[in-house]
Amino acid sequence: MKLPLISGIQQVGIGIPNVHEAFKWYRQNFGMDIPVFEEAAEANLMLPYTGGKGHSRHAILAINMNGGGGFEIWQYTSRTPVPISFEIQLGDLGHFVTRMKSKDVKGSYAFMKSKGLDVLSEVQQSPDGKSHFFVRDPWGNIFQIVEGLDWFAKGKQLTGGPEGGMLGVSDMDRSVKFYGDILGYDKVIYDKTGIFNDLAALRGASHEVRRVLLTHSKPRAGAFSRLLGSGCIELVQVLNRAPRKIFEGRWWGDRGFIHLCFDIVGMQELKTLCESKGHPFTVDSANSFDMGEAAGHFSYIEDPDGTLIEFVETHKVPVLKKLGWYINLKKRPAHQPLPDWMLKSMAMNRVKD
Repeated sequence: MKLPLISGIQQVGIGIPNVHEAFKWYRQNFGMDIPVFEEAAEANLMLPYTGGKGHSRHAILAINMNGGGGFEIWQYTSRTPVPISFEIQLGDLGHFVTRMKSKDVKGSYAFMKSKGLDVLSEVQQSPDGKSHFFVRDPWGNIFQIVEGLDWFAKGKQLTGGPEGGMLGVSDMDRSVKFYGDILGYDKVIYDKTGIFNDLAALRGASHEVRRVLLTHSKPRAGAFSRLLGSGCIELVQVLNRAPRKIFEGRWWGDRGFIHLCFDIVGMQELKTLCESKGHPFTVDSANSFDMGEAAGHFSYIEDPDGTLIEFVETHKVPVLKKLGWYINLKKRPAHQPLPDWMLKSMAMNRVKD
């Protein structure tokens, strides 16, 4: 199979003021209860986005065994993470909503209401007729609970992990080409322009927008493709106001959705592809980074509006930490998914409250 391969959304990075408090909230309310790694160290490779110098941080990568991507819960420890200074409106530039897959959207709505979460809307219908609603975490991050397309395991938790995001863009046609050519989101589910009742819970929803929901026509491949599953990205362009850049004047790692990360195979081939499309790597770990319990090769590019997209080619990942069982992915065929039983063994690391 031709490289590079994209296995799916590995994780959404979330800048948080207290990593352990956030991990507890996300596992209790979204089922993100399996830590893949936890590490406190200095981040020295993101200098273009951290003021030109390294900073200490504490990070936890947590997943939900139902399937979908993970959360990289990320906290500066050498400085106070800076919150956004204005209220994000629909169509502001960057990643402003994360899509979370659900087996039962109405059931998830009832569960979250019963727990007293900050549920922003009733269950609504998107332009493709699918059910969804919005909920906000204690740190102001908004999540859209959507109908899941596929599942890895059959846990009691109704939600899985992230399956995409809602991203503000300034030029829809240019961004559709970017996400299709580089990330494989080449299939348009809908392309609609107007003022939408199903987005009324979001600030700025009274403005006319063009919204395009994209998915990938080809199934994802690679070691984690069955766990990560398929997904969608919704691009939103506001048409009658000037959007603001969500991370303007702030650093990567400050509060909010800091990146959208894809698990990939074939980093050098991907580098060549990105350069050919006019989006060269802005950060490249240049071989293998070590996160203590996991290792790999990572890089970043910017979308046409500067939104950060991360790529990770995983080299080592823990399965049963207590027994010291790690998978060396360098020795496996690039396109071949890991056996389900092997991935499901990671559930032995689950944190229970």
